[in-house]
Amino acid sequence: MTIVANEWICSVKVATVWTEPASARELDAPGTANPVLLVEWLEALPYKERLALCNENRVQTQLLYGEPVLVEEIIGDWAKIVAIWQPSKKESRGYPGWVPITQLQKSEQVNSIGVARVSSVRSQLWDMKKKPLLIVPFNATLPVVSEDDTHFKVQTPHGEALLLKQHAEFAKSIWQYPKCPAEYAVTLGELYLDLPYLWGGMSPYGFDCSGFSYNMLKACGYLIPRDASDQARNGQEVSIDDPSAWKKGDLIFFANDEGTGPVRHVGFYYGNGQLLHSHSTGKTVEILVIEGSNLEKEICAVRRYAV
Repeated sequence: MTIVANEWICSVKVATVWTEPASARELDAPGTANPVLLVEWLEALPYKERLALCNENRVQTQLLYGEPVLVEEIIGDWAKIVAIWQPSKKESRGYPGWVPITQLQKSEQVNSIGVARVSSVRSQLWDMKKKPLLIVPFNATLPVVSEDDTHFKVQTPHGEALLLKQHAEFAKSIWQYPKCPAEYAVTLGELYLDLPYLWGGMSPYGFDCSGFSYNMLKACGYLIPRDASDQARNGQEVSIDDPSAWKKGDLIFFANDEGTGPVRHVGFYYGNGQLLHSHSTGKTVEILVIEGSNLEKEICAVRRYAV
């Protein structure tokens, strides 16, 4: 059944966006359910099956709780979507892919005074009786309908709920967050050291390389392209031949064939010749000395998004 494109929202803490409905395997069922069982799914994924998310082009990206999407088509239990907060060359309106319809909910009109974005690694969301409702991840952004001294009252896929102010940042809209210095993106990134890499990952349950750079800069007020290849074509160009001009928080890009092939990786310049990045399947977020590493000869671009 084809339907007119309309706005829905993610109704689980993190929804994986698949390349097509057939991309999700039987062992991925915990990751396609509602409620989603992210920890159980990822802990049970053997290395080979986790690597296949990338090598077999199964996963595109992920959505966070409350994130809006355009639903273009519903076929059986799956929705063809466009993630409108994730700029991409693949689609002018955002990042395309497929999500189980059970992990989405139709968007409703909300009289909000602004939005609250989760600033801690994870935060407890409470129902209106102050009982635990859901754990929501870093950067999840929800409409605020009112506030008191300690909580934002937010509109969620589960109805009105409470979010502690100390775990969130407020703005009039997602486009109006104040821009932080680039060094702050690196400071945020350090919170995720040793977090296992996840292809397509966009949350504290696992980031891929460009999901890591996208989310740390999003928390600094910059909504950049989702993929590394797109990130490398935007921002302010910085010379790759003069490392003394690189600043902490710049994005460094890498490509095969000693930097002449397609962009395949990105990380933050950490200063002192080091890189903060989400490495690859089987590895974790780390700080790497670039000199002498496999990446040293693959640098193909440096871009500055934040000052």
